[in-house]
Amino acid sequence: MSYYKSFDQVPGIFPYQPPAQPGPGTNPEHHEQPNQDPNTERTRITGKSKNTLDTVKEIGATQVPEVKSNIHCLTIVGQIEGHLVLPPQNKTTKYEHLIPQLVAIEQSPEIEGVLIILNTVGGDVEAGLAIAEMITSLSKPTVSVVLGGGHSIGVPISVATDYSFIAETASMTIHPIRLNGLVIGVPQTYEYLDKMQDRVVRFVTQHSKISQDKFRDLMFRTGELARDIGTVLIGQDAVDCGLIDEAGGISKALAKLNSMMDERKHRNEGPLQ
Repeated sequence: MSYYKSFDQVPGIFPYQPPAQPGPGTNPEHHEQPNQDPNTERTRITGKSKNTLDTVKEIGATQVPEVKSNIHCLTIVGQIEGHLVLPPQNKTTKYEHLIPQLVAIEQSPEIEGVLIILNTVGGDVEAGLAIAEMITSLSKPTVSVVLGGGHSIGVPISVATDYSFIAETASMTIHPIRLNGLVIGVPQTYEYLDKMQDRVVRFVTQHSKISQDKFRDLMFRTGELARDIGTVLIGQDAVDCGLIDEAGGISKALAKLNSMMDERKHRNEGPLQ
């Protein structure tokens, strides 16, 4: 038998209020504790959302700025992959991924200009020429920016646009075509290489201000590359020889592209009646 006959007689607490039993339909976890103001706001600690964590894992940033733009940015980085699949540790740009994008850009009425950013070591010759031919056949204004490097077959891609830029510290390596693997030393192989070389030279000289003689001189120059032939152009050097139109970065490229888009819009509208 209990010594205290009622809750009011419990020493130390007056008046004693036993915890109320949750009624039907009441969640015990959200039951209000005694002596707590129901109007008091509770501090809740929340973590990062799942989308934010995925963004951090993918690109190392907590938030990507979303901008509604009429300019499509196309990046060509790493090694240009052609008919052969490169090892998984190589950073590659697959030409079968770029060609559908270029077709969609040409068909999209919302895209009015294309900005192409290059930082590539080169790669497959035919794949690079295919990308370059697709870019130069677009009806919309195109501008390229060489950041870091636009080497080897990246040279034709960089000059395929309507206007080209190169960063002050970016470099471009011009050298003859090379083959990997077993090469049969017969006249037919040499003729094939010579014709492929002519395709690259003709494309570059047709879409830039450099002459064929100057480009071939840079391509077959000895002494600048160790154990090899060719030339490395850095920043303004590519502009001085007529390969690239202007030295600059993203701000200049976007300003030039916007002006070209305005000119195209005014030209399509025609004179007012």
